[in-house]
Amino acid sequence: MPKILILRFSSIGDIVLTTPVVRCIKQQVPDAEVHYCTKQAFRGILEPNPYIDKVHTLGDSLGELVQQLKAENFDFVVDLHNNLRTRVIKTRLGKPSKSFDKLNFEKWLMVNLKVNRLPDVHIVNRYLAAAAPLGIQDDGKGLDYFIPAADEMDIHTLPAGFQNGYVAFAIGAQHYTKRLPTERIIELCAKLQQPIVLLGGKEDAATGDEIASYFQQSASNNQQSTIIFNACGRYSLAGSASLVRQATQVVSHDTGLMHIAAAFQKNIISVWGNTIPEFGMYPFRTRYKVLEVNGLPCRPCSKIGYSKCPKGHFKCMRDIDFSAIEQQPYKV
Repeated sequence: MPKILILRFSSIGDIVLTTPVVRCIKQQVPDAEVHYCTKQAFRGILEPNPYIDKVHTLGDSLGELVQQLKAENFDFVVDLHNNLRTRVIKTRLGKPSKSFDKLNFEKWLMVNLKVNRLPDVHIVNRYLAAAAPLGIQDDGKGLDYFIPAADEMDIHTLPAGFQNGYVAFAIGAQHYTKRLPTERIIELCAKLQQPIVLLGGKEDAATGDEIASYFQQSASNNQQSTIIFNACGRYSLAGSASLVRQATQVVSHDTGLMHIAAAFQKNIISVWGNTIPEFGMYPFRTRYKVLEVNGLPCRPCSKIGYSKCPKGHFKCMRDIDFSAIEQQPYKV
């Protein structure tokens, strides 16, 4: 029985994007035993996955993790993170391995010189290429996300106005420059003209309250108003994923819930600020629309994100045109 180790330490979206590799190895390599190594914080994403036999987690000691992994005597290591720690692990395990191509030079060219040498290849396909020595092939399917039964949300626990359908809007993002300003989120919510459930972590709850309060005030002034339920910080990641799964449509920044939405084959409105879809992390194998400012000379300013706009104007988010959402065709 071949024993395969997959390495990816973070983060939510990146881990969800590795799930086709997990599935293809488990289904295509005869009798494969699939192990996955990640950070403790992300164990809950992986443990419900039926294609994973065992999850290992990185704690305070990389040395202890290496000893734990050595005891497993793996046959092959698929490195889907490709950083210093994973290179240390591979060296010390001394087993055959393959790493995915991060395209660091091509991204540097795009960010610093605005020279586009990026291949038109989704990151999932680059992940799959790292597992190609095992003889696997792309199965043509999408992403996976498995929700434990205990975390499934009963839609009837939502306020009455949301029980017959709603749009899920993931308002958070890890970096400021990947999030719409609050007033622009309000503008986009008004444009959607449907009940909206706001999703995010506890750090997004205050922003969610501000958005909900705006529309409550509009309603109290007898103005036609969108109804908002602020679910930010109220549910676990799996609970939020369940609300995404039951939504009629999903709006999201370039963040983990966008990829979870893609795993459920939702129609997605994908909002991009300082990063660009050309980096290869747009919604995978689902219908989606992109909201972005094309032709902005300072964009992309980073392959990840910043705590504030380096130029001070934040035009990549402030200047997005929301007027043509309905007319823009879906991509797949």
